[in-house]
Amino acid sequence: MAAVRQSKGEVGRGSEAPGGRRRQSRWTSFVAEAAEDDRAVRSLHEEGNPSHRLRVEHDRATLLIHLSGEEGEGWTTIAVERATRRFSVAQGARQADTARAAYDELHRR
Repeated sequence: MAAVRQSKGEVGRGSEAPGGRRRQSRWTSFVAEAAEDDRAVRSLHEEGNPSHRLRVEHDRATLLIHLSGEEGEGWTTIAVERATRRFSVAQGARQADTARAAYDELHRR
């Protein structure tokens, strides 16, 4: 069963190193592999780490953002209500389980 958390979704300001110093980091992007045919590429991976994957899907009401673990094990899914930007987060071993848990929690009323 996937664990679910719900939050107001405040944006963080970055991390600090011990002693209050800002960490120096080089931001990189997730990238897509070139498709061998005319089909759309629907999955991204961290540049230099193809096991760390990212995928986004949506319908008219909800965005689902799927992020694998750094080494490819486990998933974190963020479900975002498009109209309000409310969100819920679920984590678990299977992408399908985390997607269902995050979606259900977001739309529970």
